[in-house]
Amino acid sequence: MERKTTQLIALLLIAIMPAISQPTNRKAAKEEKRIGKEKGIATLIDLKKFEFEAQRAIPTGFSPVDLTTNPNFVRFSPELIVSEMPFFGRAYSVQYGGEGGLKFVGEPEVFTIEKGKKYYAVEVKVKSKSDYFTINLSISFGGSATMVISSNNRSPISYYGQISEIALPEVK
Repeated sequence: MERKTTQLIALLLIAIMPAISQPTNRKAAKEEKRIGKEKGIATLIDLKKFEFEAQRAIPTGFSPVDLTTNPNFVRFSPELIVSEMPFFGRAYSVQYGGEGGLKFVGEPEVFTIEKGKKYYAVEVKVKSKSDYFTINLSISFGGSATMVISSNNRSPISYYGQISEIALPEVK
């Protein structure tokens, strides 16, 4: 009888051990994944070549706008800034019937990156054919980012999204 009880207890301990040790394995895997992502973001920042894609636009004085179904991006590099962002807000002196949104390509006059305690701060100043833009981007170590674009001809607008590697267009 005593032997059966000992075997039953041993069997129960063997069955319970994976369940007890699993949360620490999950925590370790989650921590490892987070560290890997942070290293990837740090590499993108060090190369100074990355792409911001917005999930939400927050125009000055208006309600936030969901952009998950709207293709948009700003590609950052020290040589060239390419923006294909939608704009919601007040425009002051924009050509009537012109291209909507914040769509421009230009060489940055200023391109600085500073590392803070919890985020990277990127400042870019770029001139397009008809406007002058100041872009401030705050990037968390995990890759989420907040971007504010100010221009001479429009009210400032904020965007919330993610940064990633620059996506190259598919060749067909």
